[in-house]
Amino acid sequence: MNTIGIIANPASGKDIRRLVSHATVVDNNEKINIVKRIVLAAQGCGVKKIYIMPDTFMIGYKVIDDLHISKELKIDVEVLKMDIKGNMTDTVNATKMMEQKGVDCIIVLGGDGTSRAVAKVITHAPLIAISTGTNNVYPEMMEGTVVGMAAAAIASSIFNIDETCYRDKRIEIYKDDQLVDIALIDCVISKQTFVGSKAIWDVEDIYKVVVSRAHPAAIGFSTIIGSKLIVGKEDNFGAAVNVNTGNKKVLVPIAAGTIREIIVDEPEILDLNKKMTFEASDNGIIALDGEREIPFKPGDRFDIVITRNGPYRVIVDKTLEYAQRSGFFNR
Repeated sequence: MNTIGIIANPASGKDIRRLVSHATVVDNNEKINIVKRIVLAAQGCGVKKIYIMPDTFMIGYKVIDDLHISKELKIDVEVLKMDIKGNMTDTVNATKMMEQKGVDCIIVLGGDGTSRAVAKVITHAPLIAISTGTNNVYPEMMEGTVVGMAAAAIASSIFNIDETCYRDKRIEIYKDDQLVDIALIDCVISKQTFVGSKAIWDVEDIYKVVVSRAHPAAIGFSTIIGSKLIVGKEDNFGAAVNVNTGNKKVLVPIAAGTIREIIVDEPEILDLNKKMTFEASDNGIIALDGEREIPFKPGDRFDIVITRNGPYRVIVDKTLEYAQRSGFFNR
């Protein structure tokens, strides 16, 4: 269909972590500029239709108006007609609508939380995640022009999805054998008892961390494991570690510009599809990709499983290499 979707989260990069650390902030005007570059690059490479999620900052409308005024917009760009609530449900609903409309690729501007919201419902459209959040492990810093080109190459349907994408891992949380929620990068079990500002921050309150990937070059809670064990996105396993217990200390880049010394046990390898059970002895909360989501009370029992049921992630540079070799750029 040569159609793509764009989800730009105006709230990404605005949680408590930007106040208590030195995190990069991508403001909404820059998000507008990034979306403009995506639209123009995709248009230049053959995309015929683009859908954009509506939002409280009106990013999509501003992009369309600016590109009409500059006379650069030549294709149909439509802001989805949907009610907006200014929270995660907007991203979830927009993802569903875009897949129903048959988009060939979805581009997401946000942080780990925004990508997680998409991953909760995405089924078949390949995903490109651009980092505009606070602590980002899942999305990547990429130039909008390059992203628009890669999305156009995917939308041209000249490649097999297995040549240009890989299936991501995800962490699935079950209660009473029912899937409750997912995380893409990390699941943090904490003795904090309220949701509050969503973003988890106090390391002293953490019991356990479960990750689908971990590396010392990342920022955030996954590096509690990453400082001792590397778990790549291609590895068919994840890992877990008990925190604030044991006799080992590691230095962890817990936030931008913030290195903490944390007490940990040895990490445990978790093979794909293997259940890890957590039974609560106190009140607390489970944070998913840095955001507090699932409260629990004594006696609650959860099964945590790492699978390959995550989104199809576009490998941007590999996609453009395939495009070049296939003559996609020849005119």
